[in-house]
Amino acid sequence: MPAVLHRVLARSAAGTVLLALVLVGLATAPAHAAPQPAGSGVVAGQSVQQVAVQAAGDEKADNKKNKKKARKKAKRQARLKKVNRMLRIVRAQRGDPYQYGAAGPNRFDCSGLVYFSTHKAGFRNVPRTSSQQGRFMRRIPRKAMRPGDFVFFTGGSGVYHVGVFNGRSKGGMTVIHAPGSGQRVTTARIWTSSWYAGTLR
Repeated sequence: MPAVLHRVLARSAAGTVLLALVLVGLATAPAHAAPQPAGSGVVAGQSVQQVAVQAAGDEKADNKKNKKKARKKAKRQARLKKVNRMLRIVRAQRGDPYQYGAAGPNRFDCSGLVYFSTHKAGFRNVPRTSSQQGRFMRRIPRKAMRPGDFVFFTGGSGVYHVGVFNGRSKGGMTVIHAPGSGQRVTTARIWTSSWYAGTLR
């Protein structure tokens, strides 16, 4: 069968079945007929019905695979929307005073700010403390960070502080965080190299 016809028939679901039927004709033709394409999946001697059933099964498998990809893509896009919403919420808290143990809506400690903003954006499973949050988030390389990811500051006893990554500027990488007693939620340049990145993306 001409290669052009083979490609045209293979472009659609109906063409797949028709192609299978054509290949059956080739497979059952006299010995001097043109050879069937390699990898066609058609075995000489198969009936038209058998080939049609096989083609339908292949099409069903392809459709299932495509639906799975579509669901995965939709889920990923939904998570990105939540992350963007969370970042807007965090940015809106700048200027709010720090208070140990507070998780909003008008006062925060560092992990309380993360807890408040993630839950309000729809991430209902994010835990409360910075160490728990550090274990909960998926770790990523620093170079892969995007605004809305998280910066977990570490010391000898593990994670002691958390901030929300705000982006890169000429001055370096910045976070939005609740610094400590007597201070307010603010944007600051990352001041140490002892930290790792996490994400909800």
